[in-house]
Amino acid sequence: MSWGTDLWDQFENLDKHTQWGIDFLERYAKFVKERLEIEQAYAKQLRSLVKKYCPKRSKDDEPRFTSCLSFYAILNELNDYAGQREVVAEEMGHKVYGELMRYSQDLKGERKHHLQEGRKAQQYLDQCWKHMDNSKKKFERECKEAEKSQMMYERLDNDINATKSEVEKAKSQLYLRQHMAEESKNEYAAQLQNFNGEQWKHFNQAIPQIFTNLQNMDERRTVKLGEMYRSFAEVERRVIPIVSKCLEGMVTAAKNVDERRDSGIVVESFKSGFEPPGDFPFEDFSQNIQRTGSDSTIGTPKTEGGKPDPKHAISRTKNKLWLFGKKPKLPPSIPPPSRPSFPSSHFQTPKFPSERKANHLSEMRNAKSKITTFRAVRRGAPTLEDLSHLPPEQRRKKLQQRIDELNKELQKEQDQRDALNKMKDVYEKNPQMGDPGSLQPKISETICNMEKLRSEIHKNESWLAEVEGKHGSRSERRSSADVNHHAPHGRESPEGSYTDDHSQEHRSPPQPDPHEFDDEFDDDDPLPAIGHCKALYSFDGSNEGTLVMNENEVLYVIEEDKGDGWTRVRKNSGEEGYVPTSYVEITMEKNSKGS
Repeated sequence: MSWGTDLWDQFENLDKHTQWGIDFLERYAKFVKERLEIEQAYAKQLRSLVKKYCPKRSKDDEPRFTSCLSFYAILNELNDYAGQREVVAEEMGHKVYGELMRYSQDLKGERKHHLQEGRKAQQYLDQCWKHMDNSKKKFERECKEAEKSQMMYERLDNDINATKSEVEKAKSQLYLRQHMAEESKNEYAAQLQNFNGEQWKHFNQAIPQIFTNLQNMDERRTVKLGEMYRSFAEVERRVIPIVSKCLEGMVTAAKNVDERRDSGIVVESFKSGFEPPGDFPFEDFSQNIQRTGSDSTIGTPKTEGGKPDPKHAISRTKNKLWLFGKKPKLPPSIPPPSRPSFPSSHFQTPKFPSERKANHLSEMRNAKSKITTFRAVRRGAPTLEDLSHLPPEQRRKKLQQRIDELNKELQKEQDQRDALNKMKDVYEKNPQMGDPGSLQPKISETICNMEKLRSEIHKNESWLAEVEGKHGSRSERRSSADVNHHAPHGRESPEGSYTDDHSQEHRSPPQPDPHEFDDEFDDDDPLPAIGHCKALYSFDGSNEGTLVMNENEVLYVIEEDKGDGWTRVRKNSGEEGYVPTSYVEITMEKNSKGS
């Protein structure tokens, strides 16, 4: 089928159809544009969602749980998926929408050209028809005038009254009109022949060619739409493999969730290294009740020679460690009862001396989470350089991690030093390449950095060795305590950690954490006084770990100020605590008495 032959008379309808075709193409282009905008907005929202839920903490603070790592892997895959949606939008904009808009402009220009040619051909045919019609009308008028002249001549020729001159005049007028009619006839015939020829060309050559061009243009538009439909689908198809990989990555991340490993990480993260507390010892309060051997099999604790152990007196309980940091106080009206001696055959000796009970309570206390004390609140509880504020296991891990990082930095500095030395050798062999002396400051700086790093590594390794030594000796200390009841036990320091150095129990006081007070100073053996002080001002001691003192009161100094502005003192009554160093006048003594 051809528009030129079958639709030779449908110029206006073809004009409308071609315009509709271009409008439809532009409508599809608008659809593609809105689709790519949806893809862009979708990708943007996905990226915003990923950014919202991505961790904002440093890498060291990130949780290592498999569930968290899998979730972050899913976020990364989702971010890649969002990138593929952006690729889809970009490809649609470039290869589909942009191509459609360019092709639409070309179609508009081509359609306008073909329609202008059709209109010109139609205008030319109309002009030919007008010329033919004018010549026809002229011929018709001339024929009518010739007929009138002939009738006038015949009437005068038959009239006997008409003069000869009138007849001759009418005859000449007739000849003139006939001649003009003949010329009009010839002109009309020529115009008619010309019009018929132009009309044949118009409807058999010009219009078919123009309509054929319009048909080809419309068919190309249809083909282009089909190609764009296919390109639209191909854009999606090309990203399907990568999208599938993203989805497979999400599935793989989901399979990597390991509940056992997460449980192990929890143990690794929060394991303190302390041992669980042992059994509480039995305390016999019926020692001064007179009964026979058949009444009870529980007796007072004995020492060698059948004498009761004075360390089991009730008055001794004030120096025991208690689980919740509060010491039981005897009513002041009840004096400590004296313990009578009974024959060793009447009662059994308890197997748990007071020191071991204090040791068990101390271990339970260390196993609890530390409570923020007055010093921690006052000074913000900053992290200590030696990490002594952490439990042993966590401290060991942190120190090992710090040592590894320092070793990496040291290796970098060594590599930089070696590179600088090689460059210096090259400069010495080839002076034109550079001055060897210019590298010496950098080499010296690198060596200085290496020395600093080695010092830091040595310091941290000594702390690590101390932690590992204490951690390894705790079980030995506990087992030896079961054998020897009088062996000194680890004293609890103010932040709740053990002081296992036995030599320090009589030579120097335990070192308190410079960032915390503890609420107890209940060691089995009181610390020796290293001086005395006089209160310059009154201090209310309202905060936990502090001691109330009055102006001009004399106190024993049992621990010096460690640089934090607090001094540990003891009253004559045996009560201990921290007081502001600026509130007292201290006098240190070489040979001081304990309270």
